[in-house]
Amino acid sequence: MIEVENLSKRYGETLAASGLDFAVRPGVVTGFPGPNGAGQPVTMRRIAGRDEPAAGRARVNGRDDRAAAAPVAGLGVLVEATAVHPGRPARDHLPRCGARPRRRARRLG
Repeated sequence: MIEVENLSKRYGETLAASGLDFAVRPGVVTGFPGPNGAGQPVTMRRIAGRDEPAAGRARVNGRDDRAAAAPVAGLGVLVEATAVHPGRPARDHLPRCGARPRRRARRLG
């Protein structure tokens, strides 16, 4: 389970994400659609523990990501689409992005 509460991120004067609240159930492949500049990579980097928030928190499987020794270990993350080969289906990419278990990712169409 991924839980995000009041997440905000600022780079200097630029507000990259503001007041985000959402939850993602286990086993659900989730994307963040939106226009360029809407804060999708910022949000994913924050959930994965790679950025510090200006406000709010993120929990993965009930643990605050900052308390985890390896926050990405319980998460399959693809932050930038440049790592994706356009000729391959998503099920081929999921294991490479950390999706577990691999046999479940292979069953996805």
